[in-house]
Amino acid sequence: MNDQTKLHFYASTPEICGYLPGRQSISAFANPHIDMDVETYDELIQFGFRRSGGYLYRPHCPDCEECVSIRIPVGQYEFSRNDKRTLRKNNDLTIKLIDEKFAEEHFELYKRYINSRHIGGSMENPTRSDYHRFLICDWTDTSFIEFRKGKKLLAVAVTDTISTGHSAVYTFFDPDEKHRSLGHYAILKQIELTIEDALPYLYLGYWIKGCDKMSYKSRYKPSEGFINDVWVELNNS
Repeated sequence: MNDQTKLHFYASTPEICGYLPGRQSISAFANPHIDMDVETYDELIQFGFRRSGGYLYRPHCPDCEECVSIRIPVGQYEFSRNDKRTLRKNNDLTIKLIDEKFAEEHFELYKRYINSRHIGGSMENPTRSDYHRFLICDWTDTSFIEFRKGKKLLAVAVTDTISTGHSAVYTFFDPDEKHRSLGHYAILKQIELTIEDALPYLYLGYWIKGCDKMSYKSRYKPSEGFINDVWVELNNS
């Protein structure tokens, strides 16, 4: 862990919860005033933290514990018939991992995705600065996984590597290619990548039982959730 300054945590101001109606959300942030490093990230992700840009955070709502950090123990994962259909459906795509950097082509696809999925929301009409603040970080081991049909970019999965696995930071894809189930496909390929790299877990961020926006994460079984400060197997049916 970075030893330049003792690691403190700060609470954000309350905001309207984007997942559960009638509630407010508060996040705990690791000290944003120190030089963060991958070792600290590696440690904090074990305690349910997530990154947004260069900031590490986790939900810290005093009256709600519905957000559960979730991970897939990839060595136990069995690909379902639906998984295999999705993989076959996209076997005409080429996949390439590139080092993290800003790419105009990525940003243009990101804008199309956000403006189709988050109409009227706070993420609508993102700028290049918004993109940087959300996805770009100079101290992580990050790959941008490109999925292409010929030369056409269809999807990008932003993935961090830590000692215990990969963290699926965010995936965005062509909104006109819904039939391909590209979001699901990207997670399946990240599961395969984690297995190939001989790492135990793929971290998927937060899951909320009963929340439609999070429901897709319940299809990946078995999975583990960070509950009461320990990782436990989830019954997320």
